[in-house]
Amino acid sequence: MIRVTVVYEARLLRSALEELLRSNGVHVVSSMPRWPHRSASPVPETDVCVADAECLPTSAVAPPSDGVPSPRAGALGRSALLALVPGQRPGVLRRAHAAGAVGFVDKDSPKCRLLEAVHRLAKGERFIDDTLALGFLQAAEMPLTRRELSVLSLAANGAPIAEIAATLFLSKGTVRNYMASVIRKVGARNRVDAIRIAQGAGWT
Repeated sequence: MIRVTVVYEARLLRSALEELLRSNGVHVVSSMPRWPHRSASPVPETDVCVADAECLPTSAVAPPSDGVPSPRAGALGRSALLALVPGQRPGVLRRAHAAGAVGFVDKDSPKCRLLEAVHRLAKGERFIDDTLALGFLQAAEMPLTRRELSVLSLAANGAPIAEIAATLFLSKGTVRNYMASVIRKVGARNRVDAIRIAQGAGWT
């Protein structure tokens, strides 16, 4: 029997997803509303982790030199990561890829696609929903560097320039330069507009 962990923030949708899997012979070992922190208590080992890609931490896109581990290095161990992705948000798709996902299912797909993906990943295979092809192309064209994304993500959470600089071990001038570069690359009017554009695409 295939053992699965479910990660989905919305309780109603998480319960519906669990019921769908169980009614099709999949054993749901555990479920949680958010991705477990690296220091959290270990989650029971499973074959597949079915996760809402929007639950994956934005730090997943940070480079190793920042000291931020990939989510797969955390409490879920060697479970194959299957990401449920909104097709219209390429930044979320990119985040799931950076997190180590080996399966991608469009949230608008029929349930048979999800079940097929779970079985494929449990066999050690990969799975990419056909409808996500355009999303992958758009994700590959994302104009921001990982460092720019780190700066923008902190700014989106309300951090001022000085705090961003301290967090990323940069000078305040360097942070301002990164923000100026972000604004230019995404065609924004200002910092607030850049955050709006990035969040709309799912980059932060």
